[in-house]
Amino acid sequence: MGEYRINTRLPDTLRDVDPVRNPFAPGAGQRPPELAGRERELQAFEVVLERVARGRPERSLVLTGLRGVGKTVLLGELRSMAIRRGWGTGKIEARPDADLRRPLSAALHRAVRDLAVRHRAPDQVEQVLGVLKAFALRANADNARLRDRWQPGIDAPAAQGRADSGDIEIDLVELFTDVAELAKDVGTGVALLIDEMQDVEPDDISALCAACHELSQSGAPLVVVGAGLPHLPAVLSASKSYSERLFRYARIDRLDRTDADLAVGAPVGREEVGITEAAMDALYEQSGGYPYFIQAYGKAAWDAAPKDPITDEDVRVAAPEAEAELAVGFFGARYERATPAEREYLRSMAELTAGRDDGVQTADVAVYLSRKPSSLSPARDSLIKKGLVYSGERGQIAFTVPHFGHFLRTRGE
Repeated sequence: MGEYRINTRLPDTLRDVDPVRNPFAPGAGQRPPELAGRERELQAFEVVLERVARGRPERSLVLTGLRGVGKTVLLGELRSMAIRRGWGTGKIEARPDADLRRPLSAALHRAVRDLAVRHRAPDQVEQVLGVLKAFALRANADNARLRDRWQPGIDAPAAQGRADSGDIEIDLVELFTDVAELAKDVGTGVALLIDEMQDVEPDDISALCAACHELSQSGAPLVVVGAGLPHLPAVLSASKSYSERLFRYARIDRLDRTDADLAVGAPVGREEVGITEAAMDALYEQSGGYPYFIQAYGKAAWDAAPKDPITDEDVRVAAPEAEAELAVGFFGARYERATPAEREYLRSMAELTAGRDDGVQTADVAVYLSRKPSSLSPARDSLIKKGLVYSGERGQIAFTVPHFGHFLRTRGE
């Protein structure tokens, strides 16, 4: 980690804080200038890579957490680690009500191309590509007209009798097996990364679990790294009872004070700009330690600071600017997706969770709205499907976005 300095008094020579050199980078999936607080997850994946390299069986990995804690960023970092080790990699983002075959085919096509560069048997690579194409073509409906049929863009003739049964579970096991065998031949592995994994359709998630189970039993060098909302383990468990033993689960949470200070202080220090202790206190209070918020408030504070060092007054002045940007891009974009009935449900949750960031009983929402619980089920289920709330346990509901309740309470509707 880079060193940084924290100024507690003004330096003798004052310098403007150049906005062009602002190191902070708020954005969806945007890697922060300092990836703080994720050493445990990175080290655990390094162990996975090394064990697979030695032919040892290893479980696939699942990252869970609220939005804004950096799951997508961490997925990208794990992918980079695999690429540096010569692995074939592919990444997809699951979407509700979307078939998995097409994005999965594209991701594994990328992984196979990575492996083909090192493989000495072109015929074997083409054979695997043929199986992959056969798997992909099953995404087309049997009665689809020729002009409407999707072509996957894989430069190989489709194989027959392998991964083309139309049963996603059978086909995925066969496809994963062949791709893993190709990786084994070149002494490496394959990492398939799936973001928003909770949105994978039930049949597809069941097939993924079955394929991972088959691979773990054979010690094949292919691992799935999934990321999703906190209820993802429950989704996997409902699909296959053995999923709790199939994956290694890692809960990604907000940063503690030490790591949050590093996330702020290290990039500021690398730009040879100081920041006061009081400013660090204020930034942690504003952000709550959530990585996305750290970037948003850090960027606004840097831009607001007229002189070196950045002070708590700069943070205070910048806070409305950061909150306005979050209100539009982080909170507002999600809120706009909700129907009037769903917004009513969200606002009731916000009122019931005032002063805290945890969940609420669905029965309490019904009481608050003077409605029967059954009449609110459609709104709740739709909000879950849209990824705005999640149910960690039966009868409880919580926001997927930290500080969302505060945002709703201050909207003035």
